[in-house]
Amino acid sequence: MKPILEVQNITKQFKIGATQESYLSLRDVLSNPFKKKTKEDNTFLALNDISFDVYPGESIGIIGKNGAGKSTLLKILSKITPPSSGQIISRGRIASLLEVGTGFHPELSGRENIYMNGSILGMRKFEINKHFDEIVEFSGVEKFLDTPLKRYSSGMQLRLAFAVAAFLEPEILIIDEVLAVGDAEFQKKCLGKMNEVSKSGRTVLFVSHDMNAIEQLCRKVIILQKGVLYKKGETHELISNYLNENKTYSFDTLKLADKLSLTNISFHPEEIISGTNLNFKISIEYEQTNIPVIRDLCLLIYSLKGVRVAVADLREFIKNLKKEDNTLSLEGTIENINLVEGEYSIGLHYNINEIRKDVYDINQIRVKPDLTFTSINPYSPNYRGFLELGKKIKIT
Repeated sequence: MKPILEVQNITKQFKIGATQESYLSLRDVLSNPFKKKTKEDNTFLALNDISFDVYPGESIGIIGKNGAGKSTLLKILSKITPPSSGQIISRGRIASLLEVGTGFHPELSGRENIYMNGSILGMRKFEINKHFDEIVEFSGVEKFLDTPLKRYSSGMQLRLAFAVAAFLEPEILIIDEVLAVGDAEFQKKCLGKMNEVSKSGRTVLFVSHDMNAIEQLCRKVIILQKGVLYKKGETHELISNYLNENKTYSFDTLKLADKLSLTNISFHPEEIISGTNLNFKISIEYEQTNIPVIRDLCLLIYSLKGVRVAVADLREFIKNLKKEDNTLSLEGTIENINLVEGEYSIGLHYNINEIRKDVYDINQIRVKPDLTFTSINPYSPNYRGFLELGKKIKIT
């Protein structure tokens, strides 16, 4: 099977300080060979020799830090801007949703924009008519259909733009972080529609910083790093690695309040087997005459995607704090950490001297699977949650 999209050695350079790169007068062209090089001729390499293939029906997430080149890549794929070198071979019709209202005209009504945008995508009028009612219903702008687009809110423009891109049946759908603009209900609808589009055999390329959305929609992920294709592979594995690589946990001291610092929060062992115990130690140093008044203290455990999965409430043990010089410390054990294997981030919630705050990513623990199962092999973590409910099932 041939790829529906071939990206071959794409490089994109921008001139730093250039205000207008695309349009040159005849005088500019003729004088260019004699033009002196200046500091403004410095170039920025947004993409450097990017190559990958996309096959029909694939849903691929593109992730990376801000400035990694994600949006630039999508603009090249959408033919909004040309590459400096390399080529793209597309074997299908592309619809892109890169910004709110991309490809729409503010003076035209919602109805007119649906037909205009459909024509830009290469659709004939009867094809647009076929999906017109679905587009209007999904977007929820029926009441304002004959109102100029400039009167729409950004959310209304987004809903209409997404509906046109999704329902006009392009072979390739390219989406860049637009879900961040919509409300929770609309985001859920969009993810459901993109999932439906993908399962229908069409191809989806999706850029987002929301790892939960990427994991829900995409089977494969491309990671860009400073304009270079860093990794490509299965979503679950690469997202975990990506999130872990981009978190730092080491600290000397962490200021909790004025003259009050967290000097230690450690775990032993740092790697445990699911269902076993975890030892911890917390040390707080103070530079004041009176011992700090601690009302709340608890450990927060998060998945690497930022979902809080557990809380270790330490309030009833505050009375067990040990004082040595100007340091208060608490040591203990959390029993039966029954979490799915993986890496977890540790945070701290506290209320000390009437200052209440949460701090995140202070430390991490790693949970390994319990391999003592003999009768049944457990499902992989991709198909399990944080609680084991099998023992609670009764068959009648």
